[in-house]
Amino acid sequence: MSVRPGQTIALVGPSGCGKTTCIQLLERFFDPSSGVVMLDGRDISSVPLDSLRSQLGVVSQEPVLFNRTIADNIAYGCNMRDVHMSEIVKAAKQANIHTFIASLPM
Repeated sequence: MSVRPGQTIALVGPSGCGKTTCIQLLERFFDPSSGVVMLDGRDISSVPLDSLRSQLGVVSQEPVLFNRTIADNIAYGCNMRDVHMSEIVKAAKQANIHTFIASLPM
């Protein structure tokens, strides 16, 4: 598989076809038994794990909501810094959920 810089992709297919395995290889949860996983022409085994994983985002088939605020759930995973409310609102708008959230009682 080859992905261009800035391109967003989705891995879809029937159960058992290898979608999860592809992601696990990309995130280096385990290394390939043969071959190599390349990112920008570089073997990802040479990329520090924290650097690699900070650049990846995964949307699971079964989302998890934590017993926290909606804002906390949206900002979850951004552990490197505090997330400003304007960024949370922007993310909610990009996900087309902002109008619904705004309609909820306080």
